[in-house]
Amino acid sequence: MAEFKKIIAPKKGSAIHFENGKPNVPNNPIVPYIRGDGTGVDIWPATQKVLDGAVRKAYGAERSIEWFKIYAGDEACELYGTYQYLPEDTLEAIRKYGIAIKGPLTTPIGGGIRSLNVALRQIFDLYSCVRPCRYYQGTPSPHKRPEDLDVIVYRENTEDIYMGIEWEASDPVGQNLLKQLNTNIIPANGKLGERQIPIGSGIGIKPVSKTGSQRHIRKAIEHALKLEGDKRHVTLVHKGNIMKFTEGAFRDWGYELAKTEFRNECITERESWILGNIEQVSNLDIEGNARMIEPGYDSLTQEKKDIICEEVKSVLNQLGETHGNNKWKEMVLIDDRIADSIFQQIQTRPQEYSILATLNLNGDYISDAAAAIVGGLGMAPGANIGDKAAIFEATHGTAPKHAGLDRINPGSVILSGVMMLEFMGWQEAADLVSKGLSKSISDKVVTYDLARLMEPKVKSVSCSGFAEAIIDRF
Repeated sequence: MAEFKKIIAPKKGSAIHFENGKPNVPNNPIVPYIRGDGTGVDIWPATQKVLDGAVRKAYGAERSIEWFKIYAGDEACELYGTYQYLPEDTLEAIRKYGIAIKGPLTTPIGGGIRSLNVALRQIFDLYSCVRPCRYYQGTPSPHKRPEDLDVIVYRENTEDIYMGIEWEASDPVGQNLLKQLNTNIIPANGKLGERQIPIGSGIGIKPVSKTGSQRHIRKAIEHALKLEGDKRHVTLVHKGNIMKFTEGAFRDWGYELAKTEFRNECITERESWILGNIEQVSNLDIEGNARMIEPGYDSLTQEKKDIICEEVKSVLNQLGETHGNNKWKEMVLIDDRIADSIFQQIQTRPQEYSILATLNLNGDYISDAAAAIVGGLGMAPGANIGDKAAIFEATHGTAPKHAGLDRINPGSVILSGVMMLEFMGWQEAADLVSKGLSKSISDKVVTYDLARLMEPKVKSVSCSGFAEAIIDRF
């Protein structure tokens, strides 16, 4: 049994345990929750009421959540002391019970923790941040057709520049590293010419590993396998045209994973073109197929033409029987796109995308941009998932000026609760919450942030009133 210093676990309920990275959920799981700072005082009670109501309506007395309050952020410092933003009690509770949900947390000032959210992800190795971005009818949006966007951003959580390996420009250790790079390492590369890092630069290191990339992309593909039709689609988002050995490697390792571990369930975009061409033109020869998949084929050197023709032969020989005759259309499509182009395409061609698998920084940007299209961070849920734990969270800030006024939108945490219910396999309860929230918005029963953007103007309801409206519409 876990021992806690200043908190007491529920006497009823059981822990969620993970087996091979999947949760084993009892009918009465103990779920730790962090209320959150600032507006957490308003949005958490509203969220808990909605989730409990949905579970009760879906399952009666058969299932229930035993909530366990734990502490982080400013509220933790009040109980545990100055700078105790992330007490050991909280970490032990998440370790023991395997799951948690939290409201927004203040970024600490002092105390040695750069970000509580990042710290939790790294401590529990929650390597996939999952951010669904879909539109709920009636939500105000700056876009003409926000309903066309329905994507899930899978953002790698533990590598990239978020590892925090950096030195400021005045740090003597960093400047010593800079000298080593300029004097020894860059010249020894042989491919970097006369390049030099300017003296006085801050330095950051961007690690991207094959293990970290593939375990994350595996989660994205596994998610896609649960979807249907055109939504069985994973796009590897990267800036590999510039960062070839980090972002480019992420793309390459993703394709390698798809073509080995998921070979019978996946098709790459280029493979789909080759098989699709044969299905459209039955007597198409190898060179004709190569010409169709490669723009400018006729202007290439013979050597490059031979490479493309060999690719076509290989795909037809290896996949013709297992993936041909339109079988590939039922499989998960794997393609890749440059990160900056995705910002444009989720606005101009959003219906073409489903799951976006990204590295850490790209995923941070893209998930917020996608959230803006469908109504903003107030409607954006998030989950951080690993092999031994999962934490569901609000994606917005603490908004302290609104704290205690019962007016803030609880949608982000409520929808994170929907993700938690789905993760637990309690789909019926999750569907009730989604239905209630969607109907409340379409009925224009919303908090002030949405009400002020609606045309014609509508009168807003309180945070707690929004929760009641959702429950009334189950």
